[in-house]
Amino acid sequence: MSRFMRIFHHLIRSVVFLSVLSISSVHAAEKIDLIIDTDPGADDVVALLLALASPEQLNVLGITTVAGNVRLDKTSRNARLAREWAGREDVPVYAGAPKPLVRTPIYAENIHGQEGVTGVPIHEPAKGLEQANAVNYLIDTLRAAKPGSVTIAMLGPQTNLALALVQAPDITKGIREVVVMGGAHFNGGNITPVAEFNLYADPHAADVVLKSGVKLVYVPLDVTHKILTSDQRLKQIASLGNQAGKLVGDILNEYVKNDMAHYGLPGGPVHDASVIAYLLKPELFSGREVNLVVDTREGPTFGQTIADWYDTLKQPKNAFWVENGDAQGFFDLLTARLGRLQ
Repeated sequence: MSRFMRIFHHLIRSVVFLSVLSISSVHAAEKIDLIIDTDPGADDVVALLLALASPEQLNVLGITTVAGNVRLDKTSRNARLAREWAGREDVPVYAGAPKPLVRTPIYAENIHGQEGVTGVPIHEPAKGLEQANAVNYLIDTLRAAKPGSVTIAMLGPQTNLALALVQAPDITKGIREVVVMGGAHFNGGNITPVAEFNLYADPHAADVVLKSGVKLVYVPLDVTHKILTSDQRLKQIASLGNQAGKLVGDILNEYVKNDMAHYGLPGGPVHDASVIAYLLKPELFSGREVNLVVDTREGPTFGQTIADWYDTLKQPKNAFWVENGDAQGFFDLLTARLGRLQ
């Protein structure tokens, strides 16, 4: 090959490399337009702080609240508290469904305490709720959005989105994907032997969302029970020395006790924050596309998620089921982002 041709090929490779680098940089810098639907809950509060501390990656359009871990008035107050603690009063909070679609309401005060968050003082935040209802907000926002542009982080029962889909099925066009903290397969449940709380609290709503055709990612107990606190990881957070680090450290130190005792685990999971971590650093997680159904029949399997991990039934795959995660990577990310807050 002549010297001229060698130079020419070198230039071509350089242009291709720079083009790929430029495309990768644009992709990496792309913001996610995000709605967080939540029922705070201790782990929800940690998830909200993680999301609100990441404005360069997550454009949080709004927070919608639902009854779940505690009653709607308390989940709505706790969402506003998390917003206040993050210094992000610019993000609107909308209260949604006060009860499930069909079933009798249940709560998780035995885990999250009467106020929904333990380990820290609770007060009424200065900034109130938006006047609009969360379901109407979802419908209006998703209808106005560019096609396939809005991601929904679903951290509690899926009642709000189900109601919105029933009233306005066309809103699916605005949804990029729905990332759900919920379900259990290999791990077993945390409210019954087979059901995870968020699905058990409103399986009929989860069924509506599953059948809507939206792109779904499930972050179940299978992975959250592998991403556990430890003394060192909690010290890592406490060593930040800021208010956010102290709040999260105090919340988690109290919150994880129940799961550690019940399951005999060396640490506790931070379930809902794993959804936000998945959005921020998906490379920390792995799983596979599966066919997923939820059991809405009364009986011992009520609320169970059945993920066809081995494709036994040869049915269409309707969800990405996350099964593994990098625990230290998660806590490094959480610590780094909490360090940005006051």
